[in-house]
Amino acid sequence: MNDIGPPTDWQDCELDCARCPNSELKAQERCQLGLACVHDRYAKRIDRFFFWNQGLAKDFLEHPYFEVRAVAAKHVDVFHLPRLLDDPDETVRGSAAIRLPAKQLLKLVFDPHREVRIRVAARLDPHDLGAMISDPDYYVRQVVAKRLPDSLLTLMMHDEEPDVRCVIASRISEAMLPNMARDEDAGVRREVARRMKPSQLQILLDDPDWRVRYEVASRADQNHLRHLANDEDELVRDIVRQRLGPATGDVSQLLVQKPAPQGF
Repeated sequence: MNDIGPPTDWQDCELDCARCPNSELKAQERCQLGLACVHDRYAKRIDRFFFWNQGLAKDFLEHPYFEVRAVAAKHVDVFHLPRLLDDPDETVRGSAAIRLPAKQLLKLVFDPHREVRIRVAARLDPHDLGAMISDPDYYVRQVVAKRLPDSLLTLMMHDEEPDVRCVIASRISEAMLPNMARDEDAGVRREVARRMKPSQLQILLDDPDWRVRYEVASRADQNHLRHLANDEDELVRDIVRQRLGPATGDVSQLLVQKPAPQGF
């Protein structure tokens, strides 16, 4: 069965079972050229080889081809995985990071490759994530923001990346939300508006973004709604009318009537 392409090794040399040091495995139907071979260049075939020969994975952790080491990391006993923490290839370290016990992952917190650190951030004990709050990669920090203990969320309130601050705004305590109400990014302020208590929303009545004002108009206390009755945005005015009824003020006298914003 040739399910990917001609069977060649990682150096693009043709494979020959007659010269293979594992030839006895073929006789036992534990490998097959073009289907399950540890010497093949394709990870799928290497993976199938280790699936058929689970006990052999530990013997290939120092193989010169990184794909062999990375796939072996998926099958080897976890007690052998620490050997791969210093592997020169990030694919191998990342493969090990998927299965290593959480405490062992601390050694990879400052790994030079973002993909490895993303996996670490996704699996590390939340209380050990403090060291990754200032990670240079925004997506790593975003993963950290989703898992960080509540008591540490304030440390990321002023992260330089809006997507990270949005995550923080979605999780931070209600008491701290007003501190994020003046964030420079409208998406962050909108998340704040979604979570604030109706009595807190008055601080966002004059927000420059219509989407934030719409959230405010949808939930604010009614005694603050008249402030938005003549809002420049039609959708905001509509939600005010729906909540207060027709007697909300003469919105027809606005000097500028804008069409409904697109993409809401």
